[in-house]
Amino acid sequence: MKKNKTTHFMSAILIILFATLFIVLAGRFMYIQATGEIDGVSLKEFAENKRTTSYTLSAERGKIYDNNGMTLAYDMPVYRLYAIVSETYSENLEEPKHVVDPEKTAEILAPILDVEKSAILDPILNGIENDRFQVEFGNVGKELSQQTKEKIEELELPGINFQEETLRYYPNGTFASHIIGFAREEEIEKDEEVVNEITGIAGIEKEMNDLLKGKAGYISYKRDQYNNKLLKPDEVIRKPEDGANVYLTIDQKIQTLVEDVLTQVEEEYNPERITAVVMDPKTGEILAMGNRPSYNPNNPANVENWYNDVISTPFEPGSTTKIFTWAAAIEEGVYNGDEGYSSGSYQINPKIRPIHDHNGGRGWGTISYDEGFARSSNVAAAKLVWEKIGTETFLEYMKKFGYDKKTGIDLPGEVAGQILYNWPLEKITTAFGQGSTMTPIQQVKALSAIANDGKMMRPYVIQKIVDPVKGEILEEKSPNVDGQPISKETADQVLSLMESVVTSEHGTGEEFALESYSTGGKTGTAEIPNPNGSGYLVGRDNYVFSFLGAAPIENPQLIMYVAVKQPELEPHEVGSDPVSFIYRNVMENSLHYLNIDPDKQKEYSSNSLEVPKLVDRKTDEVTTELKEQGLSITVIGSGDRIVKANVNEGDQVIPQERIILVTNEPTMPSVIGWSIREVLQLSNLLDLKIETFGNGYAVIQNIKEGTPIQGEEYLAVEFKVPGEAAEEEAEEETSETTFRNE
Repeated sequence: MKKNKTTHFMSAILIILFATLFIVLAGRFMYIQATGEIDGVSLKEFAENKRTTSYTLSAERGKIYDNNGMTLAYDMPVYRLYAIVSETYSENLEEPKHVVDPEKTAEILAPILDVEKSAILDPILNGIENDRFQVEFGNVGKELSQQTKEKIEELELPGINFQEETLRYYPNGTFASHIIGFAREEEIEKDEEVVNEITGIAGIEKEMNDLLKGKAGYISYKRDQYNNKLLKPDEVIRKPEDGANVYLTIDQKIQTLVEDVLTQVEEEYNPERITAVVMDPKTGEILAMGNRPSYNPNNPANVENWYNDVISTPFEPGSTTKIFTWAAAIEEGVYNGDEGYSSGSYQINPKIRPIHDHNGGRGWGTISYDEGFARSSNVAAAKLVWEKIGTETFLEYMKKFGYDKKTGIDLPGEVAGQILYNWPLEKITTAFGQGSTMTPIQQVKALSAIANDGKMMRPYVIQKIVDPVKGEILEEKSPNVDGQPISKETADQVLSLMESVVTSEHGTGEEFALESYSTGGKTGTAEIPNPNGSGYLVGRDNYVFSFLGAAPIENPQLIMYVAVKQPELEPHEVGSDPVSFIYRNVMENSLHYLNIDPDKQKEYSSNSLEVPKLVDRKTDEVTTELKEQGLSITVIGSGDRIVKANVNEGDQVIPQERIILVTNEPTMPSVIGWSIREVLQLSNLLDLKIETFGNGYAVIQNIKEGTPIQGEEYLAVEFKVPGEAAEEEAEEETSETTFRNE
């Protein structure tokens, strides 16, 4: 009886439990059916997501061009190699789609990829042993070119496949790298998801990243479990919007001149730093800008100098500041250039150390203030500020010239200099460029007021932004006047003083004279603060040697700043030697390239000849006449009429000078052995888009001799110095001899 009662009781408990469980489950199912949700997750959305696949459609990053349309940066398709190693992928297929013979595959691929056989074989075998579906090959199989991909595809190796990727490519290497900067693939958090995206890291790539990168699109559709589209896939496509194209004010030919001479000076003098910038003073357009050390944005590893020193490295400028000290005195009406003063040393009171001229304080006796400028007298600058202008008025002029603020140039990382102006000695030393600091771009901006009738122009490097599809200009920069610190009359007088630095028998800048153009400027020898203590470094090499100049001096079309820090000088050399080499080469050739009429009468040798009329004459008549005069000529093409030449009627030339004559049917000549200047002249005459590599004389050209030229063709020329070319030839011969002997 007890047993039955217990049994009935337990049965009742179980019935209640099962009934409760049933009610809970039934209620749960009814809730799910009514709401379509489980734990806040929509079953409909879950099913949609399971049935829907989607992937991103990448936008093409915008291109970067120079002011003539030469491509400086673009997205280049590259390929990643991978191998399918699972046999299951080839089931029920007539031909295998996986790697059938790992040994043979590795043996064939290794020489194409220029790697050891094991670099291919080991990943394949490892994938097979670990039952993986596919394997990749690390850096060995990354960033393969279209040519390499096609070469491998022709071999029809089973299981070998490619995935297309995008690489940001800079066709000119180190060319203007601190301006262009670089972009690379970075992990970016977007919509609560981490994705890989090409992102600008430095330069224009960083400054204009949002416009350059565009907007990615996507495609989505419904699929079955085998990833096949359903009959009604509900496909959604949002096309990507490619990034805008950016055109710079940089001129490829002038930038090439800068890069070439900077490399030469770097190799010859091994300086700590070199900086150069060229600007149009009428507009503020930066035509060229370079630094050494530089880097190749295609491989930004082991970079010695990330900073664009032109805009981000303030330092004590030295005597180039005297341009603005004299300008302030003239503008204030307190300057008399003929007035004499006692040079050598100057002390405002016994408690403050005296100021000395750069010749050890000996000075040059009593000289005029005009001569003091030409001689770069510190005493003259100090007396002008302390006795003529007044320190507070001078401070106002320094601010007007932008000493204390950024220039506003459209590049990232700009840093402003600092006016050190607390004590009487600091106020005096600022007059000749010590204590207070400036960047090169601040000095160039300030000089634009001198070269542009008193109007100071804001420097800029972005010319315009263009829609990549419609070709419409989305934004275009225009010249911007950032103040007028001085009058035109003052500017003209300062230009005359600057010219005296180069032409006067007392001037410190005789080395900076140009062959065809008048020029003027101010030399600078800036001391370098001792990083290990107070004071400055000592030694004849421990300075920043610089020049800030303009040409032609009557109406400057270009202004340029050059600085070379701590060059290794021979006993017979001076600090201005590397600086003047850069300035002369860039300014002379740039002005000729821009077709600026020479304003300086050349001093010709006794064997120079005057160029007769060349253009619109018969080719055979011109060549005969020039050959009879013993001149060296190169005729471009086989036309019967001369349409262009690199010299003009009336010019004086010497027999060694190459005269380029372009006919009405131009073809590409051999430029092997030509100098970079001659090749640039040719490209200008033929309207070629030129890219140069190295320096010295041409050794390789990409357009074959005799190819008809229509204009706008791409010409690439490699240059080498004679010794370097000879060494390489000797090495090749040695290698060939060794190979034959083996």
